[in-house]
Order: sequence, then C-alpha cells, then structure tokens
Amino acid sequence: MMRWRFQWLIVVFLLVAAGCTEKKKILLSGEEPVAINDFISFFTPLARPLTIPDTVLAKKFPGSLSISIPVLKSIIPDSILGTFINKKDKPQFHAIGSIEVPDAETYILIHYTSRIRRFIWVLVFTKEPVFQSATSFFYPLPKKGIQQSLLVDRKFLFTLLQLRKNADATLSEGKSVYVYNQAAKQFMLIMTEALDDKAVELINPIDTLPSTRKYSADYTQGEMNVVSIRDGRKQDRFSFFIHFEKRNGDCTGELKGEAFWKSPTKAEYRQAGDPCVLQFAFTSNGVRLQEQNCGSRRDTGCLFDGSFVRKKSTRVKKKN
Repeated sequence: MMRWRFQWLIVVFLLVAAGCTEKKKILLSGEEPVAINDFISFFTPLARPLTIPDTVLAKKFPGSLSISIPVLKSIIPDSILGTFINKKDKPQFHAIGSIEVPDAETYILIHYTSRIRRFIWVLVFTKEPVFQSATSFFYPLPKKGIQQSLLVDRKFLFTLLQLRKNADATLSEGKSVYVYNQAAKQFMLIMTEALDDKAVELINPIDTLPSTRKYSADYTQGEMNVVSIRDGRKQDRFSFFIHFEKRNGDCTGELKGEAFWKSPTKAEYRQAGDPCVLQFAFTSNGVRLQEQNCGSRRDTGCLFDGSFVRKKSTRVKKKN
C-alpha cells in the first residue's frame, strides 16, 4: 500500500511539473503590461525574401492578433508612441510577424489602421532585447492605378515599391530602399528611384455609349473628377460612371451603374443588396451628387457628394 501511494505521488508530481513548464499562452490585447520577451515571442517569425502588398492595408485581422495601447505603452516610450497615436484617429494594432537578424536586432511588423491612416509599423529591438526605434512604411493610400508593396530581402533591406499601369499599357516603377542603422537607431534611405511623371489618363468605360438625351454629358470638377452620363437602355434610366480624386489623390472613389429617374431633374442609383444609394440633381449647367452608405466604393473619409459642371463639348447631338 505504501509503495502504491509513493508511485501515485510521483505521478502527481510529474503532472504538476509538466503544467508548470508548459509555455503560457501570451495575449497582447489586455490592459496589463507585458514583458518585452513575451511581446516579441508573440509574433510569428517570417521568412525572407518577404513581400507585403498594399492589399494587406484593408485586411481584417482576427481579434487574437490584436495589440492594445496599454501593452504598447509598456514597451514603447511615450515620446515615440505619441507620434503614432492620436485619440481622434482611434487606431487599431494587429500583429503581422517578426524578422530576426542573426546575433543582432529583431524587427516587429504591426498592421496599423485608423479612420484616416493605414500602414505597416516596424518596431526594432536589440538582441538583449531593448526597444530601439519605430518607423512606418507605405505612403498614404495611393492614387488610382498605383500599387504599392513592401519587400524585405535576404540582406534585410526594406524596399518600398510603387508600380503604375499607364494608359498606353506601359508600366512605371518607383522605389525607395531603406536600411536600419544601428548607430543612429533609425532607418536610413540609401537609394530612391522616383515614379516618373508620365501623365495618367482617366479612362471612361462608358464614353462610347450614346449621349443624345437632355442630361447625357460629362460633368467635371477638375481634371480627374468626372460624372459621365450616357443614354440608358430605356427612357426611365441612364448609365453613369463617376470617378473622383480628392486631397491630392489620397482619397479616391469610383462607381459605375444605372440610375432611374424619380422626377424630370432628379434620379437615383439603388440596387437590391447594395447599401449604396446615390442621388443625382440636375440643372441646365451641372449636376449635384449626394450619397448614402457608399463606403465600399471609395476611400474612408471622402464622399461622392459634390457639384460638377457640365462640359458642353461632350454632348453628341442626335442625328436626323
């Protein structure tokens, strides 16, 4: 009996020891501070070469990857964190992964999103580890037709690429290459190739449709803002294409569809299953737009609302 009890105590001891040595689950979404080692180990190691497309900026991350501001405050000095956090922005942070330089620093990649900004945030820690620096990659949301990507190569160079497809089907590329300088504790730009200034032509996909009716025309508000109206399949409707670029191209929107007349001068775009509703109010020399819930068709913080002036030269008279 004593021998059986002794063996049972050994089993219990081993089970308790195994439970104590089991790696604890780390979460960064809580209100309590975390140790730097736990913070870094939370991030999944990423292989190189690594390419992150700009489509990740609009990605929705699971709550398990969320990082709270209290946790960040326990890791990053207020003097640095304050330059990235604005109460009005209401930012959210999610873990992307980590890149470790052998016997040197570790880069922590975080997805930053707020009402007006989205970018990849890179935190740098020494081997010990001690926090060193923070920087962001990706320009403000790019102009229409420009794609961005962040490349981290085998030499730990961070390259921000821009690629634009021109109206003549050619491609234009720009790049900025950065390397982390340990002595300066910051990323330094070591090479840049600017995206050329080749003019980008706005292509109107309904330009060849008939424009014989009273309000069928192009209405503009600057070079890259257009409301194009063309004859509909029936008298009770018209086809339209809208493209706008605001805030120097940082805010864009585009919508193509069919609107129905509600009165001689007012029309509305509304489709089943689509929350977007767009109202058109025409005058003899212009059109005014007013939207409801069209956020999926444009960047955050800018609307389709606005007045556009009619271009007299666009309308084609009906042939006899």
